[in-house]
Amino acid sequence: MGEFTTTIEHRLDQAYRNLQEARSTGDDYLADTLTAEIEDLRRLATDNGVPLQR
Repeated sequence: MGEFTTTIEHRLDQAYRNLQEARSTGDDYLADTLTAEIEDLRRLATDNGVPLQR
């Protein structure tokens, strides 16, 4: 697995964890921001042929 793939996967894992925490604390703004970040990371992965598990 390349460094790019590892970085994308790590950032996605972190963003999903943070999103769960933001939702559980009722921080809607942070949840929206993290959702956008996740969408961007997933698009970046797809555009570069990085297979995603989630």
